[in-house]
Amino acid sequence: MPTGLSLHLGLNQVDPTRYGGWDGQLVACENDAHDMARLAAAAGFEPTTLLTADSTVANVTGALREAAGTLEPGDILLFTYSGHGGQVPNTVGGDNEPDRRDETLVFYDREFIDDELNREFGRFAQGVRILAFLDSCHSGTAIELPQQTTRTARLMPVYKQDEIYQRDKEFYQELQRDLAASKSQGRPADALLISGCQDNQLSSDGDTNGLFTGTLLEVWRDGAFRGDYRRFHGEILRRMPPYQSPNFYVTGQPGEEFLAQQPFTV
Repeated sequence: MPTGLSLHLGLNQVDPTRYGGWDGQLVACENDAHDMARLAAAAGFEPTTLLTADSTVANVTGALREAAGTLEPGDILLFTYSGHGGQVPNTVGGDNEPDRRDETLVFYDREFIDDELNREFGRFAQGVRILAFLDSCHSGTAIELPQQTTRTARLMPVYKQDEIYQRDKEFYQELQRDLAASKSQGRPADALLISGCQDNQLSSDGDTNGLFTGTLLEVWRDGAFRGDYRRFHGEILRRMPPYQSPNFYVTGQPGEEFLAQQPFTV
């Protein structure tokens, strides 16, 4: 029988000492992580949940690398993230992003670049199915003008993104050079991402769940949903407002057999 491992991150705030006094307060992200972990456990995964202060770069990469050392071809990793999203300029890494910016996940201690996540996914054996759900702003391709909403957006403020980038510019540029070098030498991870929005959009927070995660759970209906990943994405998209359009995005070459499975099949 295949093995399924899952990792669920939910950050209701970040460390203000690492973000220039900004704590990034949100409401529903920890709930999202708990609910996705419950969904995963019911589907046969072995879940790990990292909430707020535990969602550091060291803890997340450590958990991913432990999973990479465990899972074999035919097994599956489920990765979910609920929190702020951001962007940092990329002028040194030879990236193909049309806006010359890297999308980021805003972890407790620093921003985590999309190519860092792709590098961690690349550590998994070829043939491991990798599935990611990201409920954050700018998450359309985050596996590598703000719109107006009626809810709090999960966006690291642009002025704070710029301030932190200027403060840590040398660190991020060196990291982007290293990521570009490792990307040129290795294969892209074979992964499927269903994101909370497009790269140029914002994801909405909520009182209980984020808008994307809440809609996902509504479509899933405790496992009553029937269809493949594309239909799952389509049903979520159909229920979302026009200012927040979840993306269906693949890196590498995840097999059609995987994409045609019932979502969350171990």
